[in-house]
Amino acid sequence: MNEKLRLSRRKMLAGIGVVGLASAGAGAGTSAFFSDEEEFVDNSLVAGELDLLVDWQQTYDFGEGHTFVSAHPDHDGDGQQSVEIDGEILNYSDFPDETDPDSNGANIPELNCDTIPPLSEADFGTDPVTDEAMETLVQFSDIKPGDSGEITFSLHLCDNPGYLWMQADNVSEDGGMFTDPEMAVDPDNLGTLGDEIQARLWYDEDCDNVYDATEPVDIMLTLDFSGSMLYEEYGGLVSNDGIQINGSSYNETTKIDLVELGTRQFVDFLQSSNADVQVGVAYFDGEGSDDNIPRTGILQPLTTNLSTVDGALAGLRQKLANVVTGGAPSTPFDGDGDPDPFSSNGIATGTYIGEGVDDAQGELATNGRPAVTYQNIVLSDGESFNGTGSTSFSSPVGAADDARAASPSPATDIYTINVNGSASTLQSMAGGAGESGGDPVFFNDVDDPLDIPSVFGNLAAQTTEEKVIMEDSLGTILNELADGNGIPLDGNRATLYDELSDPADDSDREAFRGDGVMHCIALSWELPFEVGNEAQGDTLGFDLGFYTEQERHNDGAGPQAA
Repeated sequence: MNEKLRLSRRKMLAGIGVVGLASAGAGAGTSAFFSDEEEFVDNSLVAGELDLLVDWQQTYDFGEGHTFVSAHPDHDGDGQQSVEIDGEILNYSDFPDETDPDSNGANIPELNCDTIPPLSEADFGTDPVTDEAMETLVQFSDIKPGDSGEITFSLHLCDNPGYLWMQADNVSEDGGMFTDPEMAVDPDNLGTLGDEIQARLWYDEDCDNVYDATEPVDIMLTLDFSGSMLYEEYGGLVSNDGIQINGSSYNETTKIDLVELGTRQFVDFLQSSNADVQVGVAYFDGEGSDDNIPRTGILQPLTTNLSTVDGALAGLRQKLANVVTGGAPSTPFDGDGDPDPFSSNGIATGTYIGEGVDDAQGELATNGRPAVTYQNIVLSDGESFNGTGSTSFSSPVGAADDARAASPSPATDIYTINVNGSASTLQSMAGGAGESGGDPVFFNDVDDPLDIPSVFGNLAAQTTEEKVIMEDSLGTILNELADGNGIPLDGNRATLYDELSDPADDSDREAFRGDGVMHCIALSWELPFEVGNEAQGDTLGFDLGFYTEQERHNDGAGPQAA
């Protein structure tokens, strides 16, 4: 199944799923003394969906600062992204206003496959210079040297994961009006606007219409080490397919394997990016019947040596088993656990998320560097609850509230990842340093555990300088987008994929998650002040679009003809 969006038209070209129905029944005679009947009713086969939805915010600066031009959705038509959901008006703000509680500084995170209106309802806004209605996404008719603009597209794949390409088409340039000043410097009246405009195409990880450079950050990874992350008996088995993690092979795949893969990719990406980071690892389980303290702690103290962190994250199956099935006092390193996911063991029960957050915050307070950003990434697949022992446990929401409020210092961003667990608890915990909880920007809801690595990849990309796909003249970028199938996009920025030089089916390129998860791609442009009369009257025309095809049964190589 594939789908293509052309954003310069008020329509959407979508792949159409075919729905088939089948039914069968079986019965036995009823004339005998013993009779029976078995029925298999309402059987059905339903084709999966692959629906690509796009929202965006576009700005333009013609010397008076960033002006909102167009957005989708835009419920009141003022050019600023806004939508009414369940009677509440949600707004975008390019530059957050601390006095405005609705100012979130990003494309509205609540937008998803249920709330994004169809592209046919898009309003392309008004040119702020000429006051002319814009019939297409980009339609500025009075650009001057010094002017600039930017669009952040928010992409949502509904239902199935898929590969994505960004494309351009119908790229054309014309010399346009031939003014006297232009004759002196451009006697052939060539169309040079595309060469003169400088542009950047990048992954706008926080969807805020601004390219973010790197900054120093201390990060704690706080991981669920409960039995349901490993043992088949408690729901830890994800697939009977094998998995390879940095040279280690397992015959099946469990949740903790995917956590190991994702966190080690996270650390490898930070290391390859030369990020200015410290990383540490905390863990939490529950308690055994004879315990008097919860089985939580620090797996790896904060360090700038990311190779050491990678080593601490190796072999998480065994380390989790040591905590869960070992005798008290139990640590990840005592070697007394059974890592076989099909074994039937007595395990420590409960999920002490709050204590894990407290341990991580204590590590940041003790070993965190001064005057940096602080983050705690908390992953769990369950509700926080008391075990079978005698200890009492702290509220995970309260622990997260304290961490965000610098109690103890420092004030910490709390990112949460829910893996088929209690979304309400982990969502309530999520939020920025000094802010309240429940912020969807900091919450990741994972329905399919196979998506765990890509979530860590996207969080790693937010930690470092946002990845630039291409920085060149706008004409050169458009030509690259118009070549073949366009530019293949990577659904996991922690994998070292080069969009311009690596093949589309390279193993380091991953599909984008489905279920409506937000991914943002941005395009900014500027006509430099030093551009002279040679660009007067020139025009540049182009279409922009996105193409997707489902991950299953495709290798990412793309169609023969886009």
